Amino acid sequence: MARLQAAPEEVRSLRSRLSGSERQRAERFRFERDRRRYVVARARLRELLGARLGVHPEAVEIEYGRNGKPRLARGEWHFSVSHSDDVALYGFSSREVGVDIEAVRPIAQADAIAAQFFSPGEYTAYCARRSTFLECWTRMEALAKASGEGLAGIPLDASPWSLKNFSPLAGFVAALACRNG
Repeated sequence: MARLQAAPEEVRSLRSRLSGSERQRAERFRFERDRRRYVVARARLRELLGARLGVHPEAVEIEYGRNGKPRLARGEWHFSVSHSDDVALYGFSSREVGVDIEAVRPIAQADAIAAQFFSPGEYTAYCARRSTFLECWTRMEALAKASGEGLAGIPLDASPWSLKNFSPLAGFVAALACRNG
């Protein structure tokens, strides 16, 4: 986990760790706050991956698979990153992994979203206890990221996956999905 607040001079320094395409993407953000969060989150990801791979952050090669899932061009590590507000969450594993984090807040359309996207079991749990919406949502997002299939293609049978909800910080709920085996 990392905080995404940084002074302008630190953001400039961290920006140098990004690839050319990541720097271009950062420039497309309309708001400075979103640009800062992206730069800090990606630079920290590169630092963490570089430490695991024994290379400088700038040397980490990230490519994108089908549906845009990021992966290392070389290496055995699988990774996932998610951010909400000024907090980023990272997951690393030797198997496919996905993480999601959300700031706890009211969700105006929670019932409609749950009816459309939750599996039957998650929808039943949600209806029984409305406070589980973000727990269900983060599990679904983490599983979608781990599988690389996106929300529309997530496996409803999560048996090949381990799923865990947790609270990494007060006011946040998160989930981790990792392929079993």
